[in-house]
Amino acid sequence: MQKIYSADFVFAGGAFRKDYALVEENGVILEAGPAAAVAASFPGADLIRWDGKAIVPGTVNAHNHSFQSLLRGIAIDKPFLEWRDQALYRYTPLLDEEAVYTGALLAFGEMMRYGVTSVGDFFYVHNGGTAYDEAVIQAAKELGIRLVFARTMYDWCGAPLAYREKVQEAVNRTRQLAVKYQGDPMVAVHPAPHSPHAASPEMIKAGHRLAQELDTPFHIHVAEEMFEVEETLRDYGLRPIHYLDSLGVLDERMIAIHLVWLDDSEVRLIGSRGGSLAYCPSSNMFLADGVTRIPDLMKAGVRIALGTDGACSNNRISVFEEMRMCALLQKVTRLDGTCVSADEVFRMGTSNGAAALRLQTGSLEAGKAADFIALELGDLSLAPKRELFANMVYSMQPGAVTHSVIGGRPVLRDGKLLTVSGQEIGSRVERLFERWEGLAGKKV
Repeated sequence: MQKIYSADFVFAGGAFRKDYALVEENGVILEAGPAAAVAASFPGADLIRWDGKAIVPGTVNAHNHSFQSLLRGIAIDKPFLEWRDQALYRYTPLLDEEAVYTGALLAFGEMMRYGVTSVGDFFYVHNGGTAYDEAVIQAAKELGIRLVFARTMYDWCGAPLAYREKVQEAVNRTRQLAVKYQGDPMVAVHPAPHSPHAASPEMIKAGHRLAQELDTPFHIHVAEEMFEVEETLRDYGLRPIHYLDSLGVLDERMIAIHLVWLDDSEVRLIGSRGGSLAYCPSSNMFLADGVTRIPDLMKAGVRIALGTDGACSNNRISVFEEMRMCALLQKVTRLDGTCVSADEVFRMGTSNGAAALRLQTGSLEAGKAADFIALELGDLSLAPKRELFANMVYSMQPGAVTHSVIGGRPVLRDGKLLTVSGQEIGSRVERLFERWEGLAGKKV
């Protein structure tokens, strides 16, 4: 059944347009254009009018760790390695399929509530198989979010056992999962060697070869902390980007996460190789990582997407928030109010993220996936409406997001999830912690 969606404003072609409409069929936008012309061209379509709303593309969260939403607030105001030990490593032994599923419901449900329609989930708690991976995918499918499952390949001996796999195990399991979901319009599986710190050279090269075999991108944390730079210099005599280039994996498939500690030669090199960045400014600030050189990377030709990172290192998971944080952090670091614009960060959070993840979404035009959200124009954070675009990027609060359609499926209406209720998700989280406390014999 064809559906025509219209509202007071529709963001299409780089601007908010009045009297505009979208035609959706089978999860795809068939046409976008003036409302009267669209209605005349599709006389049998079901008309859906959102009065007092603005329709905009759903945002793309290019980097998240869904299970970490369970650990939000547990280890705050700590140095990076203390945060890692007190939150991630301490709680990993408690994670089972049910916990992983609940964490994914919490992460995906919350971000959908705030306008995310696609997410790249970088997941590394495999516990010797793919059952935990499937729990994340199940949660995404039930909620209705579009998922890129970045299956992490991790073999550093200092990490919890549940993270670690041998190289061939990681390849086989990632391939198995990717093949299973090939052709699924809502799920894609990408290889994701964890980082130069936590994945051996053999693991990193194996992940890149698998990405070539599957014809997907591959994801990898790079230069988030200064200690990683020091390690690669010590162990390989090279800085991280030059080290990855020496392995033959620095190319257009790479989605590097963070890229905080790069020198000029690394900035130029990743740009010349066609790599992308999933930038997580709030997480970088929360963990005191440093400030990624976004204007320089843009100038070098690096495609920049936005991610929230895990909710225990942020602690919010809104891409609109990351748009604001990206722009403000760069402006104050450079002492230049013009170095990153509202238009640039909006594209980072929508079309750039979609392009990096190879998704046909991120903009409202014919042929793209029908992934869009509605904003309440009466929300005070969007006033005055005469400056709607600027206010959407720099001042909008999450409550302004009222409706969401993903792949043509309505998943949010009047601020409430339609697939798995927020109340149910919250109750599951509370029951999980009660169970953990029972196992531990004390509050966890």
